[in-house]
Amino acid sequence: MSSYDCDVLVIGAGIIGLSTAYAITRAAPGTRVVVLEKEQGPARHQTGRNSGVIHSGIYYPPGSLKARFALQGSAEMVKFCTEHDIPHEVTGKLIVATDRSELPRLHGLIQRGREHGLPVRELGPAQIAEYEPEVRGLAAIHVGTTGICDFGAVARRFGALATDAGARIVYGADVTVIGRRPGRVAVRTADGTVHRARALVNCAGLHCDRIARLAGDAPGMRIVPFRGEYFTLAPERAALVRGLVYPVPDPAFPFLGVHLTRGIDGAVHIGPNAVPALAREGYDWRTVRPGELAGTLAYPGSWRIARRHWRYGAGELHRSLSRRAFTDAVRRLLPAAREEDLLPSPAGVRAQAVLPDGTLVDDFLFSESPGMIHVLNAPSPAATASLPIGREVARRALGVFEAARR
Repeated sequence: MSSYDCDVLVIGAGIIGLSTAYAITRAAPGTRVVVLEKEQGPARHQTGRNSGVIHSGIYYPPGSLKARFALQGSAEMVKFCTEHDIPHEVTGKLIVATDRSELPRLHGLIQRGREHGLPVRELGPAQIAEYEPEVRGLAAIHVGTTGICDFGAVARRFGALATDAGARIVYGADVTVIGRRPGRVAVRTADGTVHRARALVNCAGLHCDRIARLAGDAPGMRIVPFRGEYFTLAPERAALVRGLVYPVPDPAFPFLGVHLTRGIDGAVHIGPNAVPALAREGYDWRTVRPGELAGTLAYPGSWRIARRHWRYGAGELHRSLSRRAFTDAVRRLLPAAREEDLLPSPAGVRAQAVLPDGTLVDDFLFSESPGMIHVLNAPSPAATASLPIGREVARRALGVFEAARR
């Protein structure tokens, strides 16, 4: 009998961990895969708390992993949802400039969209009104390949397909100890269970750097959690927005700004902002975990971000603490919005990798060490790109597995 419980052990049952398990079972049938998840079900954090947008890839620089995987992944995601009867729709979206200072950046996005081969159309104010009668702007672009879907349902389908192919998903399995020897990895969970494998894949999202350190690796970054707070337009006002409307993003930040999204549920979601969270799973100001907060505050990169971007951060914090200020930000795009139209919705937390010099990592980030693959930065558009990301991580994991067998 083998001393290994499995060939590849995956930590994390978000959309990336489950896509990886699915990809391994497709690429190498018969490979024994176990997924460990500390929650009692899949997609409980970033995957299940995002805006549900299938991103086109227009924002990302040519040659970046985000561009390559989002361009490929958006088309694949639509196909996957169609094949598996998962609610989705290709809606297109508007990116709207509301100030003259934004026009050069808007024109840059037009050029980038064309470089990527995306269907991009330039719009003036009258044409904006044809798509979104209540939205105001100086100019806009329409991106035809953007869509919406239920990423939680996608993650659950990945898990079901992986399980059908022989993978095993263990919920309520909080990893506490990781040990390794040449060709072997052992993981102990909080209930004392030990899992042994030849290769380990770290898809722990908000906890990926902690898991890497637990494994004895130095990830060279730290997750600094940023909470994104959402509102929903009151149902009787939802007709103000027909589809997806975004501001022109600031290239200094990996956040897209407060946008308007008519989701697959028909509700219009507004947000998110981006404020520091006081815990890795700090979905409101009341959730504080002193140990996690101390780790963030002790990290030099956190202070360097604060010094570099304090003015931007102060504005985000003001919008978090004042619904009137948040409404004012919304009214730049949607003048008819009123404070009483905004109903609080569940927040999300972005697992943002930050380098010691305060640089916000702006691309997907993977690292390898003997016996292990670490996914160290996979925020938006990771859900959109989850199929090609899963294949990439699976390719690396199978390489580690084969090396361990030799």
